[in-house]
Amino acid sequence: MKVKKEMVVGIIVIILIATGLFTYIGRQRSKGRDALAREIISFNPQNGPPETIEGLRTAIRAYETKIQQHVKDAAQTGVYWKILANRLQDKGLHGEALDALERAIYYKPTDASLFYQVGISAGVMAKSALDFNGAPGEARERYYALAEEGHLRALSLDERYVKPMYGLAVLYVFELNRPREAIPYLQKNLAISPDTDAMFVLARAYVMTESFTEAVKVYEDIVSFTKDPDKRNEAQVNRQLVLDRLYE
Repeated sequence: MKVKKEMVVGIIVIILIATGLFTYIGRQRSKGRDALAREIISFNPQNGPPETIEGLRTAIRAYETKIQQHVKDAAQTGVYWKILANRLQDKGLHGEALDALERAIYYKPTDASLFYQVGISAGVMAKSALDFNGAPGEARERYYALAEEGHLRALSLDERYVKPMYGLAVLYVFELNRPREAIPYLQKNLAISPDTDAMFVLARAYVMTESFTEAVKVYEDIVSFTKDPDKRNEAQVNRQLVLDRLYE
């Protein structure tokens, strides 16, 4: 009986010790959380970054996982905005596409293709722009300026990106009546990637600047280059028209 009593007392003592130990550990964890909270507050941008190298390393360790996840989330968000913009463009909703592209550029500001897409959608919007505020031409001019800026920005990010070269040239030749500015972009486009459509625009630019000999040469190049009989015939007809003007 005495043995049982001693066992019960021993068990109670063990329980009390365990309870005390868990309480102590809990308090230590709470203190640790409080310390971490104070540490996080100390890293808050409102208080400025840590001043020492070790402080910065500690801050990086504390936030590295969150930062990496944030970067992944931001990158994925940019991808989704880009996909949305592409689909809106495919449906001809270029005004909404521009809004989506603005958000995509916020997340991916060095993606040249986004700026090229801005150039395309802004150019389309310019053609269909109606100014409901009674200032004729202002809306159209804003969209054309945005289109030009988009193509130029794309080229500043990727100087061998031929799509904005061609897009900018089309804008200069057919919309802004600035054919002379289109010529170097088309020449570079063709040097990188020979293309019949770019050749036709270049020939048109030469005609508009009265460089008829150069235009004839480009049309002859098209005849030699293309395998499309319709384009070959068009180039031959245009060549003859330019020759007629040249020898008037």
